[in-house]
Amino acid sequence: MEVIYSVLNFLFWLLGIYLLLNCCYLAFFTLVGLFTLPKSKTSAEQSRKIAVLFPTYQENVVIVESVKAALKHSYNGPFEVIVIADGLQPETLHTLKELGAQVIEVFFEKSTKGKAMKFAMNQLEGQGFDIALVLDVDNVMSENCLNYINNAFEHGQRVVQTHRTAKNMDSSFAFLDACNEEVNNHIYRKGQAVLGLSPALIGSGMAFEFEYFRNLLNNIGETVGEDKQLDFMIAKDRVHVTYMNDVYVYDEKVENAKVFTKQRTRWIASQVEFLKKYAFEGFVQLFNGNLEFFNKTLQTFLVPRMLLLGLLFVMTLQSIFNPFGPTVIFWAGLFICLCLTLLIAVPRRFYADRRLYIAMLQIPKAMIGMVVALFSIGKAKKSFMVTPHSNKPIDKN
Repeated sequence: MEVIYSVLNFLFWLLGIYLLLNCCYLAFFTLVGLFTLPKSKTSAEQSRKIAVLFPTYQENVVIVESVKAALKHSYNGPFEVIVIADGLQPETLHTLKELGAQVIEVFFEKSTKGKAMKFAMNQLEGQGFDIALVLDVDNVMSENCLNYINNAFEHGQRVVQTHRTAKNMDSSFAFLDACNEEVNNHIYRKGQAVLGLSPALIGSGMAFEFEYFRNLLNNIGETVGEDKQLDFMIAKDRVHVTYMNDVYVYDEKVENAKVFTKQRTRWIASQVEFLKKYAFEGFVQLFNGNLEFFNKTLQTFLVPRMLLLGLLFVMTLQSIFNPFGPTVIFWAGLFICLCLTLLIAVPRRFYADRRLYIAMLQIPKAMIGMVVALFSIGKAKKSFMVTPHSNKPIDKN
């Protein structure tokens, strides 16, 4: 019996140390993220030709409005809006062409964003593009976005991630999702950039040197998380990614728990995929001096924050009655530390908005959604789990 007690005690302490390291990583980059980054500039001697890419899967209404907004964007140089059309209706394709967008149709038995972009980039080869900017179907660029990106490439950057932020906060869940987006920006982008590390790519609002992006996509393979795969490939190439914290791309946030769960299922599946794929190689790269790659690997070991919050709450409660492992003080301390970390990472402007406090009531529902997502990751490997979108106006409040 004593052996069983010793094993239980060891396992609870092992879990405690693992969750402590999770909290330390998040807290460290949250505090670092409080420091400022240099402001982006629009002036540049050369105006590069930019391909604004909209990979689109069965989104016939939203894509038309997004293309209209993109075509109106003011840029000092040449740019083209290119729709990578997967499953769009013929009338939608006709409308897009009439508006002035270049349309590249793709047909796959099993659709993925990575395959669609790979096909399109190879079709665009030879059209004189210098930069490729990837946007989601619902994304809208902020004023001078392309001029800021062009300036970054003038200074030798090869990959740039803009600040993706909420387009809409018109429901409690959307507001909660907007907060989550900004916490991600603070920890995984701004905090990393302050220390000179590359920010995590987010799947849209990311710009690449055209030919480099084409080469990356030709080697990306089939994956549910093309942005994470690109992250690791770029880190392995030792190419630095620049984060533009003051250049915005507006993105629609999910409005309910069902869509939230579906989206997170894909994200967790992606994290598990790359944890298995790169866990060992991350340590090999560290010994080869590639801290960037190792840091990306560390991020795959982290428990998703909403799950981490729920898990620490449960562990605090069980420690009141459970004599094994860390005491209630340890678990409660971690839970409070995580709560403070997240509160610091949420933008100050949100605290003046009463919608924040209403949105917090959705946290238990979001936790349940994450648990459901955790046990549904097999679905993400079998089908293209696209997030539904609608035409939402930009909420700048």
